[in-house]
Amino acid sequence: MVITRTPLRISFFGGGTDYPVWYRQHGGSVLSTAINKCCYITCRRLPPFFEYHSRISYSKIENVVRNDAIQHPSVRACLQFLGINDGVEIHHVADLPARTGLGTSSAFTVGLLLGLYALRNQMRDKHALTADAIHVEQEVLQECVGSQDQTSAAYGGFNRINFHRDGTVEVKPIVTVQNRLAELEQHLALYFTGFSRTASEIATEQVRITPHKQRELETMMQLVDEAEAIVASPSRPLDDFGRLMHQSWQIKRSLTQKISNANIDEIYEAGLSAGALGGKLLGAGGGGFMQFYVRPEHFGFSNKGSHVVVYEPEEQYDKTTIEERSVVYAQNV
Repeated sequence: MVITRTPLRISFFGGGTDYPVWYRQHGGSVLSTAINKCCYITCRRLPPFFEYHSRISYSKIENVVRNDAIQHPSVRACLQFLGINDGVEIHHVADLPARTGLGTSSAFTVGLLLGLYALRNQMRDKHALTADAIHVEQEVLQECVGSQDQTSAAYGGFNRINFHRDGTVEVKPIVTVQNRLAELEQHLALYFTGFSRTASEIATEQVRITPHKQRELETMMQLVDEAEAIVASPSRPLDDFGRLMHQSWQIKRSLTQKISNANIDEIYEAGLSAGALGGKLLGAGGGGFMQFYVRPEHFGFSNKGSHVVVYEPEEQYDKTTIEERSVVYAQNV
């Protein structure tokens, strides 16, 4: 049995420049962190004693007679990508709900791939795991997603992530004085809007209009440079980070009409009225979690990327051996 724990993420700046349609031509950068809210995936090989071939448990339960009949797209694609046809049992639970802007779908894919590799007695480093997850979501599933969520889930930590024109991904941990990140952490608050949404629907529209938003996206990349400088330099007032978040949100919400709406705008204005210097809706938009730069609140970053929590190799079941043992048992009885 294998259990993986994979962190969810918060993206501060640069969202939208991590779509291949943009960074393959212009390059891209985001500033983001993993947080101490995670998804957990349990994987094991399913013994051949059940009436079904594989069992998948998430918000629903699937008992299937073959793996290509699995309805969950990521599970089906990951098994296909790794060429796993054996029966498996997969369970998923998470600290926070899906479709809320925290990269839950990519965290699921990263954690599942890591667990399935471990079932094969293989381990993937963070770079390879990131590349595999991006390939599964963008190429196998053909989903309209960026590349930052998979990277944050695999690496963990507070990072600047650069996306190069040749498709390579570079992860640069933010280096600063002791307690600087802890101070930033104390000034961030996360609130659920009460609305959930399917990110790919909003992202499809954003990708469509990307060629027409070059000025806005270039500005968002410049804000990554500015935000990194604020965090890295203890001489800079940390409140500048909050004001920069406000500037970034104004740009992001202008990209498409689907990113924000009257309800979200009302929530954001309420946050500012309560004393927040800035904030943003996390993820593609339309709902999920709203983040504000405010006075200290209680949630934490996570320095760990996706990792195996439990690893207990199981014996391989040999059908001939099982049959022989059954005969011996019957004779003894």
